[in-house]
Amino acid sequence: MLVSEKSLDAEAMCPHRLVLEHVTSRWGVLALIELLERPYRFSELRRAIGAYGGRGVSEKMLTQTLQTLERDGLVHRDAKPVIPPRVDYSLTALGREAAEQVRALARWTDDRMAQVEQARRTYDENRRARDEAREIQSRAS
Repeated sequence: MLVSEKSLDAEAMCPHRLVLEHVTSRWGVLALIELLERPYRFSELRRAIGAYGGRGVSEKMLTQTLQTLERDGLVHRDAKPVIPPRVDYSLTALGREAAEQVRALARWTDDRMAQVEQARRTYDENRRARDEAREIQSRAS
């Protein structure tokens, strides 16, 4: 996969942010977490990621995600010269380190979801009350 000039410009301007985007992307997170468990063949990984609920990842998106993570040195692609072709994906040492950090954040999110939902309800209620107060005030003016 060739990298576009736009991507190279973004990489040169802020390489840290670009890697963070790759690691925390929708499919990057799930691929890294899943690969922490064991190496996967492409279709196995696609099914495992799809088991998280919601819409499954397309072949194209998973391919792009794995290529990006491979380019960043986080994923190792092992193509075996057999028929039919067999390709296994696994984490590099750097990828394992990143995946453990991402998994910790995912666990934190899971553990704190009730608090987040309560904060959202409180925010929405306060927002509605402010909007209603503004509307009443504008009618009175």
